Amino acid sequence: MAKPKHFNLIAKRYPEYVAAVEQLGESVKRAGPLEPKVAELIQLAAAAAVHSEGSVHSHARRARKAGATPDEINHAILLLTSTIGFPAVAAALSWVDDT
Repeated sequence: MAKPKHFNLIAKRYPEYVAAVEQLGESVKRAGPLEPKVAELIQLAAAAAVHSEGSVHSHARRARKAGATPDEINHAILLLTSTIGFPAVAAALSWVDDT
């Protein structure tokens, strides 16, 4: 899947920075015992919590690629209701539906 336009602009302007950020993400994933699907679901929930539509899109796609089912993806977001509130959960679910 192609990266968003704004990501490509940042990568063109600051290639070393983007490479370092991507390397950090990969290093952190390899550092622990969590399976990739669980790691992506955690990152998806964090993206929803900070209202990052682009990150929700990205982590929903990555979670599916790592083996998460649509029900697991939706449940990861629904679990946030008492923490981030219904409106934020509803928005995140709609962003997942966009992917």
